[in-house]
Amino acid sequence: MATKTATPWGPADLVEELTVPQQAGDKRFKSVVQLLETPKGERLVRFAYSTDGTARRGPVTLRERDVARMRTLLTQHPALAEALGL
Repeated sequence: MATKTATPWGPADLVEELTVPQQAGDKRFKSVVQLLETPKGERLVRFAYSTDGTARRGPVTLRERDVARMRTLLTQHPALAEALGL
């Protein structure tokens, strides 16, 4: 899955990514949790959201049921779960 991405700390590789589908009324979007790694091996966790497949900047809000869904999805992403301390 390694894809390069820019961060405030320089370039990083995308190691793992999970998406949590969400809906508010008729709006559909996905919250995205990414595990990134810098060339020096530092791990970064990035939260974002996407609409129409395009990542957006800004705050990410998860309802309690979305957090539960994210925890379930994290069982499929062990490195990301570890980086989150779970």
